[in-house]
Amino acid sequence: MSQTTRLPYLATAALSGLLFGAGLYVSQMVDPLKVLRFLDFGAVSTGGWDPSLAFVIVAAIGVMFVAIRIGRKRQAPAFDTAFNEPEFRRIDTPLVAGSVLFGIGWGMSGICPGPAISLIAFWPPDLLIFLLAMFVGSYAGALIIPSGRERRLAVAR
Repeated sequence: MSQTTRLPYLATAALSGLLFGAGLYVSQMVDPLKVLRFLDFGAVSTGGWDPSLAFVIVAAIGVMFVAIRIGRKRQAPAFDTAFNEPEFRRIDTPLVAGSVLFGIGWGMSGICPGPAISLIAFWPPDLLIFLLAMFVGSYAGALIIPSGRERRLAVAR
């Protein structure tokens, strides 16, 4: 990345992070109980299910849908040299296993990694335990699952 695009890139990253963090707080995704009430589909019959976070998901999908459509019409991003596309595009065992593990952790704690980082601003009880476990789990996953380069070589064979 050239020096001329570095400042606009960093400013865009900062603004994006600010919007994301504010959105997590305003939508109450930083409240583990709110998230757990959203994930508790068994409470639908008793009226205890809280579907409000579905609006967050729908809005995120809508914004990304529009952003991808606009991005595909451009030759390159405004503040970078190339678009960053997903490295793997197929559904495989590591993706499914990781999704299941992520879902179990999210369902047990009500804390998603993005909101967990935002929660550092408020430092609720037991957040340090969650963050430590999340980092250890991420590191353990990196030891168990091959790196991107090794996976590419395995797929190519």
